[in-house]
Amino acid sequence: LQIKDMSRIHFDGGSILRTSRTSLLNQAKLKSSTVVEPDVEKTTRVCERLRSLGVTHLLIIGGDDTALSARFVAEHSGGRIRVVHVPKTIDNDLPLPGDIPTFGFSTARHVGATIVANLMEDSRTTQRWYVVVTMGRNAGFLALGIGKAAGATLTLIPEEFPDSTTVRDIADIIEGAMLKRRTMGRPDGVAVLAEGLAYKLGDREELSRLLHKEVPVDAAGHPRLSEVPLAQILKDELQQRFAARGDSVTVVGHVLGYELRCAHPKTSDLGYTRDLGHGGVRLLLDSTMNLPPGVMVTMQNGNLVPVPFEDMIDPITNRTRIRTVDLDSYSYSVARAYMIRLEKTDFESPATLAALAAQAKITPRQFRERYEHACSSRGELPERRMCPVVTTT
Repeated sequence: LQIKDMSRIHFDGGSILRTSRTSLLNQAKLKSSTVVEPDVEKTTRVCERLRSLGVTHLLIIGGDDTALSARFVAEHSGGRIRVVHVPKTIDNDLPLPGDIPTFGFSTARHVGATIVANLMEDSRTTQRWYVVVTMGRNAGFLALGIGKAAGATLTLIPEEFPDSTTVRDIADIIEGAMLKRRTMGRPDGVAVLAEGLAYKLGDREELSRLLHKEVPVDAAGHPRLSEVPLAQILKDELQQRFAARGDSVTVVGHVLGYELRCAHPKTSDLGYTRDLGHGGVRLLLDSTMNLPPGVMVTMQNGNLVPVPFEDMIDPITNRTRIRTVDLDSYSYSVARAYMIRLEKTDFESPATLAALAAQAKITPRQFRERYEHACSSRGELPERRMCPVVTTT
């Protein structure tokens, strides 16, 4: 590869290397335990092949599963193969400190927000609702980022829900938003959901029962969320609810999937990847830094900071630790403040409660009993999260 071949590829989406969904996990262990282990035979074969090729340094690009396989190689090789992981995932869920994004997230958010903004205008024009499901396995960063940037009617992310969540629980929140929106004279709206909400409906067996078919898993042992038609399930549930009370509503399910992953990168990612690439090579080659054999490259306050693989381990599962949306953060509170959802104040105002109940064609008491559980105090803006006001004379 010559400089002339490589100097402009950062303008392109995708990867000239292509991608792999293979894994170094012990697949048999995955079926019986939540604690993962490497497949010793496969990891040994990989390390031997790398040594036979004279490969002593690996620059790995990917998310939490790729980082896990990278860690297995670094550990198994005993330091003979140095490994640096570059954090690349549109889910933004690798354990980088603070608000540092993984590369790809900003571009995917931009593309997704543009699409959702178009759907919002179509929703207003046609007086219909969209249920938009985006990528995001365990963390809701991408869905929340898209919904917040586009100004979607509401956004639902996995962090809000317990593992015992049902389709009814999720539909109650969306339906409550639809009814509240109607009291404002708006029969339209867009709900953005992270696909990881499907995990909250139960484990693989429960998902299979819900869908009446076996849900396959990927190489890392995760149920394939692309096999769970969450948008269609919620669309059907919502339309049946309105039809049951003699009302009609048009709900369209839409999935924002792979089109977010290989888009041409935006300027934030263009510059960011230059830092990560340059820093990754330096971490591999600079012997004066005294690093462990496996690290992740990060840029913190404009400086190159390696994060050892050992610091990224989830002690419960032995997987790569992931970060999730902090529901107590001010940033999340701002996102919630702009959503149209049932709030506690709606049930405290007799006039508002009566208007909502009229839309649902039930009594205020029945509305309270049916929907009050769908509102949450999470995301409120108490004074402790506000910046202090400083006055000068």
